Amino acid sequence: MFDSLSDKLQNVMKKIKGQTKITKKELNIMIREEKLALLEADVNYKVVKEFIANIKEKSLGESVMKSLTPGQQIVKIVRDELTILLGSGESKLNISPNPPTIIMLVGLQGSGKTTLCGKLSNYLRKQGKKPLMVACDVYRPAAIKQLETLGKSLNIDVYSEIDNKNVVEIAINGVKKASSKLCDVVIVDTAGRLQIDETLMGELVDLKKAIRPHEIMLVVDSMTGQEAVNVAERFNEVVGIDSITMSKLDSDSRGGAALSVKSITKKPIKFASIGEKLSDLEPFYPDRIASRILGMGDVLSIIDKAEEAYDEEQALDLEKKIRKNDFTLDDYLDQMKKIRKMGSFKSILAMLPGVPKELKDAEIDEKQIDRINAIVTSMTKEERRNPKILNASRRIRIAKGSGNKVQDINRFMEQFEQMRKMMKSMMSGKGKFGALKNARNMFK
Repeated sequence: MFDSLSDKLQNVMKKIKGQTKITKKELNIMIREEKLALLEADVNYKVVKEFIANIKEKSLGESVMKSLTPGQQIVKIVRDELTILLGSGESKLNISPNPPTIIMLVGLQGSGKTTLCGKLSNYLRKQGKKPLMVACDVYRPAAIKQLETLGKSLNIDVYSEIDNKNVVEIAINGVKKASSKLCDVVIVDTAGRLQIDETLMGELVDLKKAIRPHEIMLVVDSMTGQEAVNVAERFNEVVGIDSITMSKLDSDSRGGAALSVKSITKKPIKFASIGEKLSDLEPFYPDRIASRILGMGDVLSIIDKAEEAYDEEQALDLEKKIRKNDFTLDDYLDQMKKIRKMGSFKSILAMLPGVPKELKDAEIDEKQIDRINAIVTSMTKEERRNPKILNASRRIRIAKGSGNKVQDINRFMEQFEQMRKMMKSMMSGKGKFGALKNARNMFK
């Protein structure tokens, strides 16, 4: 995410961060390098101009230039301005007090609307909502089938009318169906075009008048750069949008679209689609994204993922086991699976502060968990509960059963014992998510 822009801005920040004295000449060089980095990232030139002007004005203030740590203060100014550019605080969905809440997804063909329909439904269900997806893309071949397949995989209802081409009728009937099924959220997947045209806009305007959505969400392909700004402006002008979701943000190395659309449209970015899985949808936190871009990490997002992976009962049970040193190989395997649910190791590593670029870019073998699974499941229940009984003959049997060498089994058992000791020594905090709550407070 934003790798190219992030590398350039981090290099600029490194030069100035530790300096205790900064001249205007050095400041101007830094600002020029930042400007080039943003323009190369395909950020809208008007946005760049305003951003650079704000940084220059604040950095030249007496309180900064005469400070004992001007370098650190300038880094903070850049981070704050990036946060403002991305939208300041988190913006939540417009949920109606009188259900159902109607969310209408709009955007060009290929922007990821149908996939987002599934991801957003999955996200809202985790928030305690009961969503219904309505298939109103009657033009793209297999669009309805795609949405029905997503619904089936998520066990979420989809309303469609295969032989009806009147999208207004379908949407109205879908909202009625939601009320009868006691669904409190309706997500309408609309048609797109390869480019903006009057037919598309006219249909969306008619749809808006008919169902009066509480939220019109524009889905923007992050990979389109400055073109995303033109698309967002046009949709906002004709249809009127309430929010933006950036799709394919995990593949966007430049960041131009995300850094431009909020500033130009004045509409908040509410979600970021960061992968292919239906769980790969995150609320868009401008301050966290700004920190990631500048290499400061995003520990709060890691904590959010951890809290999502663990429920209260599991967390308390795990804490008791670690304190009593009863943490078994079955528990170890279960934790590895939960870590995998949080995302790839590489994505988690990218959110940790202070991790060298070389390590972030390193190829990480995600299949290691599968190898661990093979080793542990090749053991008997007694061996998993009490690893101390693993003598030489047992280790030979486990190695053969899991397709590994005895040395691999020995290495794994050493790692397991080291981790068990480390977890016991690190365990702190009491009650529900004690350690996670302590960590969250540290990084607020």
